[in-house]
Amino acid sequence: MTIFTAAAGLSNPHLQTLVPRFIRKQALFAPQWQTLETPDGDFLDLAWSESPDGGRPSSDNSSNDHPSSDNPSSDNLSSDKLSSSKLSNKPIFILFHGLEGSFESPYANGLMNAFAKDGWLSVMMHFRGCSGKPNRLARAYHSGEVEDARFFLRHLHSKFPNNPKVAVGISLGGNMLANYLADYADDPLISAATIVSAPFDLACCSSRIEQGFSKLYKKYLLNSLKSNALKKHKLLQEKIGISAESIKKIDKLYEFDERITAPLHGFKNAQDYYAQCSALPKLNRIKLPTQIIHAKDDPFMTDDVIPKFVLPDNIDYRLFQKGGHVGFITGSTLKPRFWLEEALPAYYESIQDSA
Repeated sequence: MTIFTAAAGLSNPHLQTLVPRFIRKQALFAPQWQTLETPDGDFLDLAWSESPDGGRPSSDNSSNDHPSSDNPSSDNLSSDKLSSSKLSNKPIFILFHGLEGSFESPYANGLMNAFAKDGWLSVMMHFRGCSGKPNRLARAYHSGEVEDARFFLRHLHSKFPNNPKVAVGISLGGNMLANYLADYADDPLISAATIVSAPFDLACCSSRIEQGFSKLYKKYLLNSLKSNALKKHKLLQEKIGISAESIKKIDKLYEFDERITAPLHGFKNAQDYYAQCSALPKLNRIKLPTQIIHAKDDPFMTDDVIPKFVLPDNIDYRLFQKGGHVGFITGSTLKPRFWLEEALPAYYESIQDSA
C-alpha cells in the first residue's frame, strides 16, 4: 500500500476530518436498496452498488428507491439464480459504517463507488436505525454488537458462497469489525479485512471528544443519536424507563451511553460497556489477514488506541502521522483526493485477480 501524504494546505487534523463533507455533498451514485428481516422481528437495510441478483428484477423488491418502513422487503434470492448471473464470480466489497453513518456519508458511497468501478460488487449494511428510518425494536446498535454483522455475512455467504469477500469497518464500524473478527476468528466468512480510524479504547475516546475543538464532533454525533432516540422514545421508556425529556437533556456521549446504550443492551453502565466492547485487547485473537489504518492526529482519539504490544503477523498495522478521523485527504488544496478510495482497491487487487 502507498504511504499516505496529507494534501498540501490540508494537513490540519480538523481540516482532514471536515473537508470530505465540503467536497462531496452528494452521493456519487444511487444505490440499490434491500431490506433483510432479522430473526427478532427487526430489519437491516443494505445499500448495493448494483442489484444483487445480477440485474434481473429481484424477488425481494430491492430497487433504487429507499425501502419503506411500511412495506419492508424480505430476501428471497435463490442460489441457483445467482449461480448463473454475472455476479457469480465478482469479488464483494463489504462496508460497515461509523457512528450515525449511512450510505450518504462521504467515505461510504465513495469507497463503494471506488470498488465498484474497479470491478467489485459493493454492499453496506446499515446498523439498526441508521438508514433513515427508526428500527422496530427498542434496541439499536453499539460498538461491540456483532450478531447483526454475523447474520448479514451469513446471508451474504449463502447467496455468494464462492465469491472472495473483503470487509472494511470505519470508526465505530471498525471497532465492531475487530470484535467480530476476534469472536469469529475460526469462521469469519470473509477473505480479508481493513479497519480504519477505529476507537479501540472506547473510554478514552469518549473523554477525548469532550475536549477542545472536538466538542464540535461530539455535538453533531450526540444530536443525531438523541434525534434517533426520540423517534422511538415510547419504546425506550417502556424498555429502560427513560423519558423524552430526559433524552433531550443529555449533553455528553458518556451520558448517552450511561443512560441509553448500556442499559438497553445489557451492560451495567457506560464503563462496563466500554470495558467489554473496546477491541484493543482482542486484536491478538484475530486470525484473518487484517489491515489497520489509523492517524496519530485523529481528533476523536488519544494514543491509548494505539497497540503497545506485538501484533500477530496477520495484522498489517499502519499508523500515519496525519489524516484526521476518516479523512486521509491527499493531493492538493485545489485538487484534493480521497486516498482511501485509491489505496484500498489497489491493496486488494490480488484478491480481485483471484476471483
